[in-house]
Amino acid sequence: MAKQVSTTLARGGTGAPVNLERYKIAVLVPCYNEEVAVAEVVRGFRAALPSATVFVFDNNSTDNTVRAAREAGAEVFQERHQGKGFVVRRMFTDIEADIYVLVDGDATYDAPSAPAMIERLLVERLDMVVANRIDQEEAAYRAGHRTGNLLLTGSVKWVFGPAFNDMLSGYRVFSRRFVKTFPVLSGGFEIETELTIHALELGLPAAEIDTPYYARPTGSTSKLNTWRDGFRILRTILALFRAERPLSFFSIIGAVLALISVVLAIPIFVTYVETGLVPRFPTAILSMGLMMLASLSGAVGLVLDTVTRGRRETKLLAYLSHRAPGEERRAS
Repeated sequence: MAKQVSTTLARGGTGAPVNLERYKIAVLVPCYNEEVAVAEVVRGFRAALPSATVFVFDNNSTDNTVRAAREAGAEVFQERHQGKGFVVRRMFTDIEADIYVLVDGDATYDAPSAPAMIERLLVERLDMVVANRIDQEEAAYRAGHRTGNLLLTGSVKWVFGPAFNDMLSGYRVFSRRFVKTFPVLSGGFEIETELTIHALELGLPAAEIDTPYYARPTGSTSKLNTWRDGFRILRTILALFRAERPLSFFSIIGAVLALISVVLAIPIFVTYVETGLVPRFPTAILSMGLMMLASLSGAVGLVLDTVTRGRRETKLLAYLSHRAPGEERRAS
């Protein structure tokens, strides 16, 4: 199915059309060795968003990515720290705009869907709109990536509550207040997980729109390693669980330790009741030590929960210092 006729997936009934020319829109394209695809991405978004500026941030490409992007009409910058997370951090820091469109430079995402995503963000005053990928070709979404996405999305739902259907989508639209108050900590492909959890943790208004998803152009290869990057994303989820839900995290550890302690102590207690003796001192000492560790884990969780609450309040105050999407131009 051609890209031109499949963009109806992103069309929504949001009312009267929004005049996007009133807003400063930045299209952010992180790239690493995408000479085959990047020109198509730049031309597609320049056509879909004529008033926007397309910024390509090259991440140490060894091919002709930079030249292809410039010839297609993009403004090109360099980020020397290797990793998508570092590139996104640089983009969010350096680029000034009212609305930000973040999209991978592999030509798999649908540029004509961008106006509908931006309109949804402005009309509903959201902070993030995520493109939920709908396959248009069998080769677009590898089975391993699909399974990994489902497992990781399920993990986030279990830990942080209802999440998005496509948590790892690389196509998103952001408000200025999201971009300028988001502390990018990850360095690689786990950046999408961090973006999602940041929105869920602070309860930021967000939405998801179905958009077409295509296979890479011939000659273009994916930089994503299913197992390596999947484990990195899972590690990021666990780290964020510990950082953002310390009471739950350390309570689970404490409960496990306490359960093991009780299981070890039961035979000792039964023997003591029957004979008045405690024959297995090492086991008794181990049981007592585990129970002490369980209590300590619970105390650590309580202390860190207070610290986390303070950090969350600081993030929210920074977030509230910015105007809502759609208000920037009205106030100027």
